[in-house]
Amino acid sequence: MSQTDNAIAAVKRMIENGEVKPGDRLPPERELGEALGVSRNSLREAVKSLEAIRVLDVRRGDGTYVTSLDPSLLLEGISFIVDIHDDATLIEMFGVRRILEAASARAAASSPTPDLLGRLTEIADESALTQSIDDLVRLDTDFHRELATAAGNRYLSGILETLSSSTVRARVWRGLSQVGAVDRTVSEHAAIIEAIRAGDAELAAALMTAHVAGVENWLKSAASLVGDDGADAPLDGGDTRHLPEESS
Repeated sequence: MSQTDNAIAAVKRMIENGEVKPGDRLPPERELGEALGVSRNSLREAVKSLEAIRVLDVRRGDGTYVTSLDPSLLLEGISFIVDIHDDATLIEMFGVRRILEAASARAAASSPTPDLLGRLTEIADESALTQSIDDLVRLDTDFHRELATAAGNRYLSGILETLSSSTVRARVWRGLSQVGAVDRTVSEHAAIIEAIRAGDAELAAALMTAHVAGVENWLKSAASLVGDDGADAPLDGGDTRHLPEESS
């Protein structure tokens, strides 16, 4: 393990042990380096690395602070990876979504609240009336966000928010190109709501799994067809000639 890796591990231990807490300023560079037994150059490289992943915040002329360590902040690295996906990894992302969305539906159904059911029903009613694919995808995103938030796990909701935002274009394209996709989305949402209302966690999870798998399977089929004829795939953000504009 390099000196830089040692320094990173040492700062991590300081945070884990509560020696420094979110918002605290680290000791001066010379003092910290001596305490950790690493060179100033190694410490500087460690700080740069921890700043890049949003664990530390370097304020010029003021010092180096531990960030809030809020999940949304720490998950920004995943957002970067998601943003540079290709078609194959987009399908893999839907596989991850399928697992995590099922978990959020299961958690929501385990302790459904009137507020949650009211918000989900409101979204479902609006979805049934909308004539816009963009609006439907926006409402679908809201539906999944409500369930993830209801699960009460900020890391789960943060990861799902990142994955969901990266798949908007594919979901819009499916709504425009697959016969019955809109009606299917509306009916699947309604079934999930009823399972949550009944407190049937396993049914809610199973219905959510099928719901997300529908888009995942369509993507696999679309990618297969594209591979057969050699045309550009309308699955990612790289080529927008065949894609509708995303809603804001």
